Amino acid sequence: MISLNLKPAEKFIPKTLYDKYLQKALNSFDVLTDGTGMGNDFIGWITLPSTISESVTDRCLLLRDKWKSMGVDTVVVIGIGGSYLGAKCALWALQPSFGRVGDDFPEMLFAGNNISEDYLYELSKYLKDKNFALIVISKSGTTTEPAVAFRILKKLVKEKFGDKSAKERIVAVTDSVNGALKKEADREEYETFVIPDDIGGRYSILTPVGLLPIAVAGFDIKLMLKGARDMQEQCAVRNEKNIAVQYAAIRNALYDTGKKIEILVNFNPKLNYFGEWWKQLYGESEGKDKKGIFPASANFTTDLHSMGQYIQDGERIIFETYVLVKEACNKLVINKEDDDSDGLNYISGKRVDEVNKMAQTGTMIAHTDGGVPNIVFEMEKVNEYNLGQLFYLFEFACGISGYILGVNPFDQPGVEAYKKNMFALLGKPGYEENTKRIKNLYDFNR
Repeated sequence: MISLNLKPAEKFIPKTLYDKYLQKALNSFDVLTDGTGMGNDFIGWITLPSTISESVTDRCLLLRDKWKSMGVDTVVVIGIGGSYLGAKCALWALQPSFGRVGDDFPEMLFAGNNISEDYLYELSKYLKDKNFALIVISKSGTTTEPAVAFRILKKLVKEKFGDKSAKERIVAVTDSVNGALKKEADREEYETFVIPDDIGGRYSILTPVGLLPIAVAGFDIKLMLKGARDMQEQCAVRNEKNIAVQYAAIRNALYDTGKKIEILVNFNPKLNYFGEWWKQLYGESEGKDKKGIFPASANFTTDLHSMGQYIQDGERIIFETYVLVKEACNKLVINKEDDDSDGLNYISGKRVDEVNKMAQTGTMIAHTDGGVPNIVFEMEKVNEYNLGQLFYLFEFACGISGYILGVNPFDQPGVEAYKKNMFALLGKPGYEENTKRIKNLYDFNR
């Protein structure tokens, strides 16, 4: 199981303050699990690992096998935000750093997470020689970024394979009843998977939003769900040893002392995108009503050579949460050279991972000595089981933490602001008044 060490952070806050927030966390635990808090119509993820139908995972595996039999060598996952980051995070962690899992499984690409013309042009050009398929993920089907990408790539599928074959190469993960994508999927006879009504995008990694791309890529989604179920059981226990409760309590206690920025840190590049997933989860859940810890992420030791100076000596408004990996999946020993010109013979015979572990320890000592509190999670190794645990743990802690803060952890009203202005600037019907307002306030021709 995943462990949590609070000692490197506890010395930065009075025990009475931590105890105060521990009680707040337990009270928020009650609100979350009783379903009496704000946004309680979006807490279906709490029981998801133990209630998800086996037919859902079986259908994911059937699609994987179907596309394998068709010789599909490339799959593009179209989505943004929670419809993108969970799957991207898991695949980045599980896939080989170089190359594919194997010839039996497709290359996994992503689109719909930006509106870059160059990106979509180059992707379209790359796909022309590929036997490809699409997974489009959107509850509404009208979110601009994925809708634009889907329109362009759908045209490419039909031109390359024909309308009939296109139906076998496009799968929609969407609402069960409503929305433009659902209507199109029904009309065009695409296979569909359902995004549950009571689960928001950033909490959807363990629904078909994440499970389908992960399964198609060749990974064990049932093992991932088992990890999540085991963590669900652990998080369901209401006591002061619950690590989700402890994490929510200490990060809010640190916030109370003026620590406004939390940096999620890893020492394994396979977890780089875990930081991206985590940033959306906490930033979108807590950044409301002019409150909230700002979520950032760093990849060490890489970023020690860029951001390390600020973390060590900059303004003392930050704390770090480490996600460490106890055991590397592979073994590589540093060789000895007769000409010790680089001065590394003193570590010859050691595993690379041992050197990395010493870098971890040295960094934590330096940063805590420099006034940066450290919260430390440790997982056994990077695999499906442990990722399932991590996903659920941070989701559960986020719900508790949001309620401690006094915000609704399950909405995102601020995300709509840029969309309204973009629609007005593009001349979308229904936004004429906003178009006039913007033109009167801003001179874009200067």
